[in-house]
Amino acid sequence: MQKIALMFAGQGAQQVGMGRDLAEQFPTAKSLFDKANETLGYDLANICFNGPEAELTKTEHAQPGIYLVSWVAFQLLREKLPHLQFACTAGLSLGEFTALAAGGAIAFEDGLRVVRARGRFMQEACDVTAGSMAAIIGLEESATRAVCEQAGVQLANLNCPGQLVISGAKEKIEKACELAKAQGAKRALPLAVAGAYHSPLMESAQPKLSAELARIAVNAPSVPVMSNVTAQPHGAPAEIRARLVEQVTASVLWEASMRALIANGFNLFIELGPGTALSGFMKRIDKSVQVLNVADAASLNATVAALQPQ
Repeated sequence: MQKIALMFAGQGAQQVGMGRDLAEQFPTAKSLFDKANETLGYDLANICFNGPEAELTKTEHAQPGIYLVSWVAFQLLREKLPHLQFACTAGLSLGEFTALAAGGAIAFEDGLRVVRARGRFMQEACDVTAGSMAAIIGLEESATRAVCEQAGVQLANLNCPGQLVISGAKEKIEKACELAKAQGAKRALPLAVAGAYHSPLMESAQPKLSAELARIAVNAPSVPVMSNVTAQPHGAPAEIRARLVEQVTASVLWEASMRALIANGFNLFIELGPGTALSGFMKRIDKSVQVLNVADAASLNATVAALQPQ
């Protein structure tokens, strides 16, 4: 018996050209890109399709762009497989908003506006703090936590075994990378990001995001939606708002979220949105579960074929 969870991509998954073949081949996708442009009042679709990369990578464009392409992938999958039954959704950081929209907790357009604003607020926080992030490869969580404590940085993303991300002030991240290598990390790689996401350096974005979330309707989801902050399903609407604000500075408990779902009997995970990072994480978390993805027309067709009743 298949028990299906949907996974939605987070920031960093953006790539120039994302969603273009979907918009060219499927009228539903084209209409969603048009609706997004109308909702936001600028041509986000063109930035997704044609870049330039420097423009797409800007947090205020990358966040709504990934949200939009992930939503398009979700809608096309539902259109192709109207009887598809999923029992949970989850999204990595930014992807949590798409997961909430897919779970019926927020409207698509509201989510799009909020993630555009969230991206802007986070960029503003980046502009006034000298923050950075780094991937720590091949070091245990306990050892990485000790390095973070010693260097004065935060463990930002617990993605999968052997791949953790740290966040904090730029000079402290450099120190943490040296400490991690000394502790036996295979690699400690500074990331090409605008600032220190999921750390206290993002605090200035929180009250602004809270005010933005207060303007939209938030409903109880129709299926469980995992919270990055707790690695448990979201609660009532007021709690959803609180967790989304908290998430800006809190650690992303992705591996724990996936392990909780697997322990709950989920055995088929479908990644929606650009890239295959979440599929890669799952292979390191538990190779026994089935993972599919929808990022473009080819992967949509392959996933639909895999899910067709035999």
